[in-house]
Amino acid sequence: MPKRASTRRFAVLALVVALVSGCSQRGASGTGGPVEKPAIRVAIFSAVDLATFWLAQDGGYFAAEGLQVQADVAASGQESLSRMTSGQDDLAISTYTLFFLAKNSGTDLKLIADATSASPRSNEVVTVPNSPVKTVSDLAGRRIAISSKNAASDVLTRSVMRDHGVDFAKVQWVPMPLPDMATALAQGRVDAAYQPEPFLTQAAKIAGAYPVIDAASGSTQAFPLTGYGATAKWVQDHPKTMLAFQRAMLNATRAAVDRSRIEPLVVRNAHVDVDIASLMVMPAFGSTLDARRIQRVPDLLQQLDVVQTKIDASSMIAPQASTG
Repeated sequence: MPKRASTRRFAVLALVVALVSGCSQRGASGTGGPVEKPAIRVAIFSAVDLATFWLAQDGGYFAAEGLQVQADVAASGQESLSRMTSGQDDLAISTYTLFFLAKNSGTDLKLIADATSASPRSNEVVTVPNSPVKTVSDLAGRRIAISSKNAASDVLTRSVMRDHGVDFAKVQWVPMPLPDMATALAQGRVDAAYQPEPFLTQAAKIAGAYPVIDAASGSTQAFPLTGYGATAKWVQDHPKTMLAFQRAMLNATRAAVDRSRIEPLVVRNAHVDVDIASLMVMPAFGSTLDARRIQRVPDLLQQLDVVQTKIDASSMIAPQASTG
């Protein structure tokens, strides 16, 4: 073989190796080097909102970004947030209302990625045939089950009542776990309940529950519900790890448009019956954070006098990975 041809082939081969190596490094960090912390723990709770997270695990999207992600299952969004802020876990999914309340209390947090927003008929205030509540106007002064005070269930219920001119000042709010609400309705221990999916469909099946009002309507239409966050210090110390997590969640969210990919994950991880999973209304899944949209959450908290001062959502949003 002529020396010039041999040299040319060697140069081409070297270029190919360099390109492959560069792609491999991007897969590990996306920023030209390895992530600072390949093995991370994420505090979660068993809810449909986690569908894209489970898909990122099962679909290999985390692994493609050089991440080994361990889920730490908490009982609620409040508990998952506490595990993250205490340093037990690196990241946490929780409701946006709780993130902003923690920020208002002085905890320095950053929002990392979006998770879900309320889609039509996915979050409703429901009643049962033997309840005195028949319409939204009947909610005044009644016993309404919520997951916890100032959580999304509480804030959205108060918002739709306000939109319809219904006084919520004398409502008896009854905090309880979401899975217990259908039985409480059937037994007459509460008059109405805030139910997101899959509990909404389960309550219809168990107790004959039916909607009083769509909690994702009026001022709370397409309202941001859940997202992923971390402490500001963790974000500062792990920028490449954070971007890798964001890219994995972005790709999983894109893949989640295929419902057949996420229904089995909801059945397995959220312990939902197959028939319920096939019938329920999914929330709107998201990944990249938009400050104007997220600002709706602290603004509503201020309007309802949950917080007294304005909170700037944009100051809490961490740098976002490219959406290209």
